[in-house]
Amino acid sequence: INTSKMAFKCMENINQFLEHARDLGVPAQETFQTVDLWEKQNLLSVCICLQSLARKAPKYGVQGMGPKEAEANVRNFSEEQLKAGQNVISLQYGSNKGATQSGINFGNTRHM
Repeated sequence: INTSKMAFKCMENINQFLEHARDLGVPAQETFQTVDLWEKQNLLSVCICLQSLARKAPKYGVQGMGPKEAEANVRNFSEEQLKAGQNVISLQYGSNKGATQSGINFGNTRHM
């Protein structure tokens, strides 16, 4: 860590942070450019990077911030199960019993 207040040394610190964030698993598309933080231009991308880093924190024994990162939920179906799914009639998926939006009057009083 450079303690100098010179601009290029501070920007080196930001760049080192970004390299370490990528090493910890932050995807490249969730990082920011060094000038985004240094010139305070695109602070949204800086926040996205910090949130992404916080999601990775529990893997390293540090309390994270925000929602837990999703885990893969791979499902393997047999040919028999896939064929059985093709025999389901679409109305068995669920129905709204023919409900429509007819008769809805926005801004009008309800006449009883």
